[in-house]
Amino acid sequence: MPELPEVETVRRGLQPAMEGARFLKVEARRRDLRFPLPKDFVRRLEGQTVIALSRRAKYLLADLSSGEVLMMHLGMSGSFRVHRNGEQSMGDGRYFEQDKSEKHDHVVFHMSSGAAVTYNDPRRFGFMLLTPRAALADHKLMKAVGPEPLGNAFDAVLLARACKGKKTSLKAALLDQKIVAGLGNIYVCEALYRAHLSPKRRASILAMKSGAPVPAAENLTDAIKAVLNEAIVAGGSSLRDHRQTTGELGYFQHRFRVYDREGEQCPQPGCGGTIRRIVQGGRSTFFCPKCQK
Repeated sequence: MPELPEVETVRRGLQPAMEGARFLKVEARRRDLRFPLPKDFVRRLEGQTVIALSRRAKYLLADLSSGEVLMMHLGMSGSFRVHRNGEQSMGDGRYFEQDKSEKHDHVVFHMSSGAAVTYNDPRRFGFMLLTPRAALADHKLMKAVGPEPLGNAFDAVLLARACKGKKTSLKAALLDQKIVAGLGNIYVCEALYRAHLSPKRRASILAMKSGAPVPAAENLTDAIKAVLNEAIVAGGSSLRDHRQTTGELGYFQHRFRVYDREGEQCPQPGCGGTIRRIVQGGRSTFFCPKCQK
């Protein structure tokens, strides 16, 4: 499933095509994705202008001139393509032919910017919802979402306070969207490696009895921010389904230090350890048992 860097990469790719543009025509080629499309979906979008296109956790949010917000989630295999004049923009002036198969093209936005934005989703685990802007914070999918890891409010103090007294593992805590928004399996593994913390340790080790952060909390928040920013610059990670809106792959998978590197030597100079894979909560965890304590 796309994580924060992949969704942010998609947002940046859609922004020139959608932000400030009006929906001239909307094609809903089926009635449902993971959930049924909202009632009168096409009517409620056509003629509206996208005031702003933002991201919250793993959700794309298009603020509309009607006062509603179009909430979009990519699910497991969802992606957007941006076309102009029948060609798919590569962002730097290059183009390649549009995919001729429309089997999994479920929604198409024809924008006043001249772009056609196509949502493709083979597994149909993604979804699109409409909700009033005033009610967004209280939406059932939003009200439990924690702080943005790249926001100014997210720091060691906040992380330590959220983990104080928790008996769950560090890995499980960081995957909890109530503690920090948008993190997934890949970037949790990578951040814990950079912070030299074992994914098996209790989350409570980040806080003193008073709730104040220990140095490990500082190191971990710095590592989270660093790995996410690097991944965004690289266009995210492409393992199975992720593509940028240009159709290009993300490249951060070539910079993984532990994720999916079971049996390889730890890249930390002088460590000499071997990357291991264990299963936590039904998901693979990759780490170096020698330098992650």
